[in-house]
Amino acid sequence: MTILRIRARSLSEACDLVFDAASQGKSFLIVGTKKRAADLVASAAIRSRCHYVNKKWFSDAAILKRKLSTLQRYLGGIKYMTRLPDIVIVLDQQKEYIALRECAILGIPTISLVDTNCDPDLANISIPANDDTMTSIRLILNKLVFAISEGRSLYIRNR
Repeated sequence: MTILRIRARSLSEACDLVFDAASQGKSFLIVGTKKRAADLVASAAIRSRCHYVNKKWFSDAAILKRKLSTLQRYLGGIKYMTRLPDIVIVLDQQKEYIALRECAILGIPTISLVDTNCDPDLANISIPANDDTMTSIRLILNKLVFAISEGRSLYIRNR
C-alpha cells in the first residue's frame, strides 16, 4: 500500500509542476525511445504541443557527425524547438541515462519514471512505475499530458 501512496504523491507533484510550468508558457520535451512506446510518445507530445524524441537520443558530439536526413528521421519531434526545454519528461531512466545526465549538466528539471532497477536521485521528480508495460506508461503520460494541456489553456486565456 505504501508504494501506491508514494506513486500517487510523486505523480501529483509532477502534474502540479508541469501544470504550473505550462501555465507560464514554458516548453517541454518528452523522451521515450523504446520501440513499443515510440508511437505513444509522439501522439502524447503532439496532443499537448510538446517536443519529443522517440527514436534515439543523440549527444551533442553525435549530432555533428550525422547526415541531415538521418537527423530528420530521428529528431523530427524537435524540429521546431528553438531553445532548450524548460522541463524534460523521461519514460525509461535506464535507457535514457545520457539524456538525464545532459539535463543535469544543463540544469534542466527532469521528471522520470523509475522502475526497481533505477536510481530515483537522478531525476528531480521520480515516479515509481513499471517502465516496461505500456499500460503503466500510458496512464502516467496521459496524466502529465492532461496537466500540461490544462496549464497551456490557462496560459492562453490569461495572455
